[in-house]
Amino acid sequence: MTTIARPQTLSDWLGYIEQQHPATIDMGLDRVRTVVQAMGLGAPAERSIVVGGTNGKGSTVAFIEAIARAAGWKVGAYTSPHLLRYNERVRIDGQDASDEALMAAFNAIEDARGDTTLTYFEYGTLAALQLFAQAGLDLAVLEVGLGGRLDAVNIVDGDVAVITTVDIDHSDWLGEDREAIGTEKAGIIRGWKPVILGEIDPPSSVLARAYLVGANAIRGGSDFFAEAIDGERWRWRDVGFRIELPQPALRGPIQRANAATAIAALRALDRPLPRTAFIEGVAAARIRGRLQAFDHDGVEVLVDVGHNPQAARELATALKASRVTGDTIAVFAALQDKDAAGVVDALADQVQQWHLAGLEGARAQSAGELQARLAGTAAAAATPHASVVDALQHALTQAKAGDRVLVFGSFHTAAQALQMLDPRV
Repeated sequence: MTTIARPQTLSDWLGYIEQQHPATIDMGLDRVRTVVQAMGLGAPAERSIVVGGTNGKGSTVAFIEAIARAAGWKVGAYTSPHLLRYNERVRIDGQDASDEALMAAFNAIEDARGDTTLTYFEYGTLAALQLFAQAGLDLAVLEVGLGGRLDAVNIVDGDVAVITTVDIDHSDWLGEDREAIGTEKAGIIRGWKPVILGEIDPPSSVLARAYLVGANAIRGGSDFFAEAIDGERWRWRDVGFRIELPQPALRGPIQRANAATAIAALRALDRPLPRTAFIEGVAAARIRGRLQAFDHDGVEVLVDVGHNPQAARELATALKASRVTGDTIAVFAALQDKDAAGVVDALADQVQQWHLAGLEGARAQSAGELQARLAGTAAAAATPHASVVDALQHALTQAKAGDRVLVFGSFHTAAQALQMLDPRV
């Protein structure tokens, strides 16, 4: 019997796991369930929160994690995709998992999976669950990758489910309208357990699922509220609790809503947290690529992962709320399966100049292909560039003091901009 040598570096492992299933995306829980049972994995932590939704998932996870850690809890967070390093996907006590820890987890998966093939995301999810189970966590916070009902993360029975927002994205997989997409997102709801809904008007399919299984639906703007006090403070309140909080360090009006959703999720665990934990956690939460700001010779550069029309509408709101004396120049690069025209339309009133950039890899497109899809939009006559770096460099040479440059459109776009703007990353 021939023994096949296993990868010896994390980079080699990532290349290996990309090749182990015939499809990049293959929705369903049967494969993951089989391997979970073979590995003998139980609950990933004493308590767990599963976070789904179209936008705001990563930021909401960051707020939950920061508040819980400020309370002294040992917390694991699983998020995707990563921006710069795969290790970002698994954090324990605020630290990214090491190469060695991830490789040990991948080895454990290989020992257990037998003939079961797994997708790249399924390997990563199982690795996170393995590392969390070994860490003795008080809380695991797990971000859904795609949808919810058939996503690998849904193998975990969360004590609390969170659905941040529901809007149109990944239509090929989840459906063409909010109701169909809501059905998929609502798959993470568990019977007789709380579900936090970050928007006041979720699709009826989400509410129907909650009512069907007896889950307690707790809705932002109805059961809990985030109220502005002044430029420095805001108030979170529900029927039995209120607290004044600092503005989040994460930029953009939407971040207050994400922080409010995180607070509601933690309170739904029904495990006491000191008031100081909410205050410290809201102020401490950080996550790259969410309106992350840099100064370049008097020009503000903002980097954001926003990649669908709902995210673009929130970006437009943030830009309008923080006016600049000059122009806003956009550098936009998007994957081919995104509603690029809808994104441009949402930002058209806030952007005076457009640059388009090409991306490489799966689902990518060149700047020329992107431009062809933007006929009739404000970006139809934009300057095309081979790469994000080329486009950003060109935009910066055009920008003058008082202007603002926004780089956005995907995680790939944001990652390339961050590597150029901050070599330390």
